[in-house]
Amino acid sequence: MKAVKPIFALVVGFCLWVSAFSAQAAERLLIYAGAASKPPTEEAAKAYEEKTGVKVDVIFGGSGYVLSQMKLAKQGDLYFPGSSDYMDKAKREGDVFPETEKVIVYLVPAINVQKGNPHNIHTLKDLTKPGLRVAIANPEGVCVGAYAVEIVEKNFSPKELAAFKKNLVNYTGSCEKTATAISLKQADAVIGWRVFQYWDPERIETIKLPKELIPRVGYIPIAVSKFTHDRAAAQAFIDFLTGPEGQKIFAKYHYFATPKEAFAWLGEKKPVGGEYVVPADWLKK
Repeated sequence: MKAVKPIFALVVGFCLWVSAFSAQAAERLLIYAGAASKPPTEEAAKAYEEKTGVKVDVIFGGSGYVLSQMKLAKQGDLYFPGSSDYMDKAKREGDVFPETEKVIVYLVPAINVQKGNPHNIHTLKDLTKPGLRVAIANPEGVCVGAYAVEIVEKNFSPKELAAFKKNLVNYTGSCEKTATAISLKQADAVIGWRVFQYWDPERIETIKLPKELIPRVGYIPIAVSKFTHDRAAAQAFIDFLTGPEGQKIFAKYHYFATPKEAFAWLGEKKPVGGEYVVPADWLKK
């Protein structure tokens, strides 16, 4: 019977440790996020912490790169990529709970240039002009880079594509670095997201692409990671982002709350007395 006491004490100690760990986990969330949502996500994380007392840590980067980090570390409460492509990958490989996925906002590809458009870039074909410095994100790990490749391959002739590639000076590692390439004048133009202009309005300007040149529009989804230590706490943060307070923060940075808003911005005319009709293949699941 003497051996029972040490074993009992060990079990009790372990239970207390688990309880303490769970309580700590509930007070802190770790998010692996694509940088396509960085400014509003940083603000939302701070607002959530002030509201609930839960500390929200966010690791930003290319959506594919942060997914690899999350898998390698086997940690993280939420996965928040910059497009559906990498969420689809995470679901296929069992890295998130698919039933928790929610769409937060929608994104439209565009050309981003320096404020005032000093190089007179007005069309996609202008990116082939000799001597122009162009950057895109690395399509192997950054969602907006994959969109850029789709756009140029859809719309350029072989000769134009060769000229475009000759102008490429950089493949950036995240959406943030793509926008920064314009802010710091490391490139004259990038194929990025329309919202980059609102990240740094004093230095970035957006050139709208005609909707017929855009193969698809993106959306930013979020889901609970299978590595979470507190699924309920992770779900609560998703509920905050999809609720009025979270959506107000994203609206502040001019993200679209619905595909119809994005469709309207691209210039589609609304039928008299009707609603915008979004093509079935316009959003890629």
